[in-house]
Amino acid sequence: MNPIYGWLAEASSEQRRTLLAAFLGYMLDSMDVMLYAMVLGQVQREMHLSAALGGAMMSATLIAAAFGGVGFGWFADRFGRVRALIYSVLVYSVATALCGFTQTATQLMLCRVLLGLGMGGEWAAGAALVAETWPARNRGKALALVQSSWAVGYALGALVVGLVMPRFGWRAVFFAGVLPALVSFWVRRGLHEPEVWRQERTSQPRIAQLFRGAFGYSMLVCASMNAAALFAWWGLFTWLPRFLSMPTAEGGRGLSIVQTSAWTIVMQTGTFLGYIAFGFLADRFSHKYTYIGFLVVAALLVPVFAFVSNPNALLLIGPLVGFFGTGYFSGFSVIASELFPTALRASAMGFVYNIGRVLSAAAPYLIGRVSEHAGLSYALCITSAAFLLAALIATALRLPTAQDAAMHRSSG
Repeated sequence: MNPIYGWLAEASSEQRRTLLAAFLGYMLDSMDVMLYAMVLGQVQREMHLSAALGGAMMSATLIAAAFGGVGFGWFADRFGRVRALIYSVLVYSVATALCGFTQTATQLMLCRVLLGLGMGGEWAAGAALVAETWPARNRGKALALVQSSWAVGYALGALVVGLVMPRFGWRAVFFAGVLPALVSFWVRRGLHEPEVWRQERTSQPRIAQLFRGAFGYSMLVCASMNAAALFAWWGLFTWLPRFLSMPTAEGGRGLSIVQTSAWTIVMQTGTFLGYIAFGFLADRFSHKYTYIGFLVVAALLVPVFAFVSNPNALLLIGPLVGFFGTGYFSGFSVIASELFPTALRASAMGFVYNIGRVLSAAAPYLIGRVSEHAGLSYALCITSAAFLLAALIATALRLPTAQDAAMHRSSG
């Protein structure tokens, strides 16, 4: 059987349906985030926002996502992964559509906060659902495929903006964000809670256990590692479309909105391949050192990308930045799912991922602020240091052996 897709062919219909539901939820989550990044320049002009305030909008979304992730993570452990996935998708899709009706910066900020609450919950619920449905031998590939949907959604968002914005304006772009609500109704009909969760729900261990002993150590390392990685990612990719479309006299690359959409889609091709490649590498080699390797290469590529002025050269370097600068997220979901027991898995994953979001929320604002004084190319290089810091923290991970992981899954 072909090793590339044979693992999908041997999966049960329930496993494939679960994988598709998590894939679509995360894909449309990404699309909604990308819509804001792509229209940021137009929103700044119409609402008279400074670069710092434009970045602060995204920072507010990330802070709200942290609270949403922790809250929905608890909800998923208590009431089910499927329910948490449905409700979180509904929240972020409706909030995105509401952004199109806003008239003031305050109104837009409130909608972005609401969007963040749903966005934060979707990842923890979907990742826990897949981790508990798929067998260990294919779990890395399955979670990598879910993570790869971020690249698909990011490219889809760029495509929506390229098609809609020139004809109907930036407000119409946000109305497309209501589409994920339809996915939630499909999810509601066809999915069942994982058997391992149903077995463990009778015992409700205290969340306080996550902050003591070995679990506490893992929580600290995962949260701080992810904070640095997310700082790098949000700082780089929030401002990347603006970097491409900004006039060259202002430090950008002077591409049109259609060109920016096209360049972004090409870059997300590399991102998609990075997600998938990580999954195969993670199931064959060390999760930990593959994760570190991706971060280090990303740190080296960012300065090159930031200072290349030739648009054609950006087309070559961009996919590599996407491959290494985003592909490592597949590793985080695999690592985090293995470190915590079933009964507390969604709570733990929601916490470590979204506390990282809180600490990384300063990145869009900081990059915007620095760009006002030093230019966007120099500001983007701040993210290179954050990638390196994440790699350094990751060296402290203590991953369980295969035997330990099996005991976790069986005993919760």
